Amino acid sequence: MTTNNKNRLMPFLLAICMVAGILIGTFYANHFSGNKLGIINTSSNKLNALLRIIDDQYVDSVNMADLVEDAMPQILEELDPHSSYFSAKDQEAANADLKGSFSGIGIQFTIQDDTIHVNNVIAGGPSEKVGLMAGDRIVEVNDTAFVGKIVTNQESMRRLKGEKGSKVKIGVYRPGEKGILHFTIVRGDIPVQSIDATYMINDKFGYVKINKFGETTYPELLVALAKLNQKNCEGLIIDLRGNTGGYMAAAIQMVNEFLPNNRLIVYTEGRKSPRQDYASNGTGSSQKLPLVVLVDEGSASASEIFAGAIQDNDRGTIIGRRSFGKGLVQQPIEFSDGSAIRLTIARYYTPSGRCIQKPYAKGNDAEYEMDIITRYEHGEFFSADSIKQNKEETYYTSIGRPVYGGGGIMPDIFVPQDTTGMTSYYRMAVTKGLIARFSLDYTDKNRKVLQEYSTPEQMEAYLKKQNLLEKFASYAEKRDLKRRNILMYKSKKILDEALYGNIIYNMLGMEAYLQYMNQSDNTVLKAVEVLENGDSFPKAPQKK
Repeated sequence: MTTNNKNRLMPFLLAICMVAGILIGTFYANHFSGNKLGIINTSSNKLNALLRIIDDQYVDSVNMADLVEDAMPQILEELDPHSSYFSAKDQEAANADLKGSFSGIGIQFTIQDDTIHVNNVIAGGPSEKVGLMAGDRIVEVNDTAFVGKIVTNQESMRRLKGEKGSKVKIGVYRPGEKGILHFTIVRGDIPVQSIDATYMINDKFGYVKINKFGETTYPELLVALAKLNQKNCEGLIIDLRGNTGGYMAAAIQMVNEFLPNNRLIVYTEGRKSPRQDYASNGTGSSQKLPLVVLVDEGSASASEIFAGAIQDNDRGTIIGRRSFGKGLVQQPIEFSDGSAIRLTIARYYTPSGRCIQKPYAKGNDAEYEMDIITRYEHGEFFSADSIKQNKEETYYTSIGRPVYGGGGIMPDIFVPQDTTGMTSYYRMAVTKGLIARFSLDYTDKNRKVLQEYSTPEQMEAYLKKQNLLEKFASYAEKRDLKRRNILMYKSKKILDEALYGNIIYNMLGMEAYLQYMNQSDNTVLKAVEVLENGDSFPKAPQKK
């Protein structure tokens, strides 16, 4: 072979040697290095590799699906308090609550003495059509006894809900009837209302109670506003207390009804989510209607978007207690098996620029979970002075009023929690659930008489003559709540209100209950006062 030919073959021979070396090295590395996997450059590959190793080599058999289900929530907990994982079953239930309807038999019930008690039958629903009545006890489902410890809220919902058009057979005990009554019910779509009450609180002002922000909440609000407008409503109270939120889009649509054109409602921004502004379009039907919004520590997320937009645009007055403080935006991401995660992708900011998300530590933050209890213990529910605003996060509304970031919406007018008449006897009666149980029992035994009264005023007048407090005390004493006459009569006003209110709810529904309870609700009374005085539109601070 000539020198020139040797020189031409040399690179080719070197390449063959290198490939052979790599193959031999890989073989010995895999064979003698304790089964190490290949080079892992990313954490996601490392996680997948861990699952494969467990599946291949763990000493016992492992249900990998269950392992992943358990691991998913733990991973998301390390991010923030609101990124979360939902199994397919939980995801379906969560979606139904906000979508405005679900498929079921159309009843409202409570579980008492390990039995389903039907509180209310939804008008026009499947149960009403077959003759089910309030006061019935469901004791059988599909020819199988359904009483005792197995009767939980979750299990009851599982058995009674189902696909539209499917059938369920139930056995019912009805007081006064001999034997068990049987009904076959064809499940249908049951509306989920997000507005609990719409009524005129006096001759001039309307009241709307919103319990969530779902797919149907905006059209429900339009209907409510039209209803109040027909009654010549001159001012509006929107009650968002206890409303934990829902869809941001619903809150934006609803705020739009009250704002003039081109007013910023909210904006969102995150590491991978560029700033996006949401502004009013000037088509709102109630742009000049005097407005008061009620909030408390249970008002969160979409409720805070609504309240923050009204406050920062100086469109109305916020009354109540400091809101929850959730300023994180979650995006739902579904998996093929129906499960999903809700991943925080951005923060939302009120028009003045404040993020009202309260502080949190990454990971399982016990302090965050206990925040409401901590507020209560520090006296925040009872005194505005106990609330420490973060003056380093000062922002200004459209007319120059200072507002603060870093933890919820602080109301313009603080109304403390009413503790008048609160005693240990009352607290124990509530904690043990005795007020609700007595009220349901009394309703069942007196339903025929109570049906004669169609308004909360009429029913209250009747109940006042029935000496309910004494009857309750005897009932409670038989259930291990010792009679304490001094404490009982010190709490007489709030015990009577609770008893009357629960019975009114059992017979007439949520709106009638709220009409009754709002008569003595200090936050609602303050809202009426503000509207009466013409002070719902905030005034600019005086220049010094």
